[in-house]
Amino acid sequence: MEHYESWKDLLNPEFYIRMGGFWLVLFIIFAETGLFVGFFLPGDSLLFVSGIYAVELVTQSVGSTGSDFWDTTLLATCIAFAAVVGNQVGYWFGRRTGPALFKKEDTFFFKKKYLLQAHDFFEKHGSLAIIMARFLPVVRTFTPIVAGIVDMDRRKFLVDNIIGGILWSFSLIFAGHYLDKLFIDQFGIDLKAHLELIILVIVAVTTLPLILKMIFNKHEDRDFDPQNPE
Repeated sequence: MEHYESWKDLLNPEFYIRMGGFWLVLFIIFAETGLFVGFFLPGDSLLFVSGIYAVELVTQSVGSTGSDFWDTTLLATCIAFAAVVGNQVGYWFGRRTGPALFKKEDTFFFKKKYLLQAHDFFEKHGSLAIIMARFLPVVRTFTPIVAGIVDMDRRKFLVDNIIGGILWSFSLIFAGHYLDKLFIDQFGIDLKAHLELIILVIVAVTTLPLILKMIFNKHEDRDFDPQNPE
């Protein structure tokens, strides 16, 4: 049994794979997308690394199917299910708290204009917002909550949630699994020996859009008028 060494392990996807395997990975994905406090948990990197360990994860938990492809498919399917359920929980939480938030007076930490801005965003880009948020750290945690707060149509959210969950889980799980096989077969490089570098690259690529958006939207957010959001 592996032991917890430091708080930095909580940001390392391999730590969760070593500590709890298949079932802990599913819980982490659910928590990151369904629990308000799950935004700090690894998502994209956890899926990619889980793809590298796909056969081991499935074999140790439910037993191998005897095929790399089907083991990987089974893992991706279960993770997609956990991600979809997580988003539905986040959406439900948003719907329950939404009415109270719309009546809440502005404070230093809460501005009603952001709810109005989010409402316009979902009205204009609802499907794309739910689907693409899956690939953005932190954003994927809060997007379903905001969707519930602004009262996005339930059926529409469910469909977009399922599409986004499947695209996210299958693309990253299969990328991790088959890129690992490709690098071993073609270059003799085992990606398991370079996980720290891989994680850093994934984090850099997935957070870059957020950083750029924050930079370019900073001035626009300061000048936002809730009576004229356009």
